[in-house]
Amino acid sequence: MLSYWEQQSFVRYNHIVIGAGIVGLSTAIELKEKYPAQSVLVLERGLLPTGASSRNAGFACMGSLTEILDDSQYTNEDEIVKLYNWRKRGLELLRQRLGDTAIGYKTNGSYELIGEDELTALEKMDYINNLLQPVTKQPAFRLVNDKIDAFGFGKQAVKALVENTCEGELHTGKMLRALTDFALMKGVEIKTGAEACRFDEEETQVVVQVADPIRENMLLLHCDTLFICTNAFTKQLLPDVDVVPGRGQVLITEPINGLKFKGVYHFDKGYYYFREIDGRVLLGGGRNLDFEGEATTDIALTDLIQKDLEEKLRTVILPDTDFKIAQRWAGIMAFGETKQPIVKAFSNRVYGAFRMGGMGVALGSDVARHLVSLNRDF
Repeated sequence: MLSYWEQQSFVRYNHIVIGAGIVGLSTAIELKEKYPAQSVLVLERGLLPTGASSRNAGFACMGSLTEILDDSQYTNEDEIVKLYNWRKRGLELLRQRLGDTAIGYKTNGSYELIGEDELTALEKMDYINNLLQPVTKQPAFRLVNDKIDAFGFGKQAVKALVENTCEGELHTGKMLRALTDFALMKGVEIKTGAEACRFDEEETQVVVQVADPIRENMLLLHCDTLFICTNAFTKQLLPDVDVVPGRGQVLITEPINGLKFKGVYHFDKGYYYFREIDGRVLLGGGRNLDFEGEATTDIALTDLIQKDLEEKLRTVILPDTDFKIAQRWAGIMAFGETKQPIVKAFSNRVYGAFRMGGMGVALGSDVARHLVSLNRDF
């Protein structure tokens, strides 16, 4: 039951965006910049974004050498370059829009640890560099084995070190806070704790059903166009899309005296990633140990992966160094048959951008720009 005042002022919008992560907020900003006089509402089912936008590792990530080589087994060269370029444009737009200071963007170095079984990847480094040259304008990868000892990594596990010259790092919390503030400054309305349960497209509008924790009935919101930016949770609204959730488990240590490295790092085809932050080591990954079990939207931790992450700390990253775990958490990413994100007009009134493949920080801003460009004016 709504009041007259609520019906007059709170249920009708020009555009509704579902999802307040990087893609959703960026989509709302793009809509406001394209249609400054029109109303834009963002709905977020949690008090904070539920997926990975506020729960990632803070990598301004373009993709590591072994990850790109692994992708090349399932896609063609044009698609590899297209996706790399998309990530590059997205990061540039994010930095331009918010500023490096606001998002804590730094270039402390980005590297990939190469194990014994991956040494053959070095033979293809020149090939990948040449392939990406039109985008990067410089070698994307270079060998820097002289830094292995200085960083203190386990010599039995790390046989080579590759620098990723086009990557940086950022502070996930600052980035999402700045993106939220920017959207609010633009006049975007954001409602958290508002779960969009379904939508119905009609001839002249889209009706979105939102769970109301106070009223027993669904709250019906009306809009001209609907933008679905729910990444791993998209099947709840679009059950036929090719989206498979992928949980990413993370831990972070207490501060470590005399930590020998800064920057961000990958290993094992990007399935593991770690970085220095505030004198601590943040480490995540390991879903390749249990693909089936980690294909879930359950934000939880498992002993299998948490113990494996601790073992990687002891043997690969911090050998002969005492450490204590300060926090653990998980985020939910989205994957599919290819690494290409889905950016699509499902009708003249319903649009969607999701399946970021764990690269939402890089992809999100440019994906949102492309999504809004598909919108048909009414």
